Amino acid sequence: MKKAAFLLVLSVMLFNCNKEPEGQVIKGDFVYLADAAVLQTADSIYGVVINKKMHELDDMVKQYKKEDTDMVPVEIKGIITPKPENEEGWEYRVEITEILNVSAPNPNDNTVIKIGKQE
Repeated sequence: MKKAAFLLVLSVMLFNCNKEPEGQVIKGDFVYLADAAVLQTADSIYGVVINKKMHELDDMVKQYKKEDTDMVPVEIKGIITPKPENEEGWEYRVEITEILNVSAPNPNDNTVIKIGKQE
């Protein structure tokens, strides 16, 4: 019986270790300009890792933008990591693992990206 329980626990651990990290759900406003992408949430700003998923998201938000600088509400799954010390940019960055939703911006919302720490 102990061997069966041990094998069960071992197999569960091995199965979970082989999974790729899925990330957490993040809602915020997304913008991509030239070589910088940003996701602004209610309480944080993340640099977005520029990769295939980021370009896929950028293609999806273009239909909602009037200006290149318009931010579009999105919901993604992503992996948040501290930025490398030798890199410029926001303190944390997010790598998009899945695009969950893209919606039209609120026409009455005139918020802009806030630079610096909010208190």
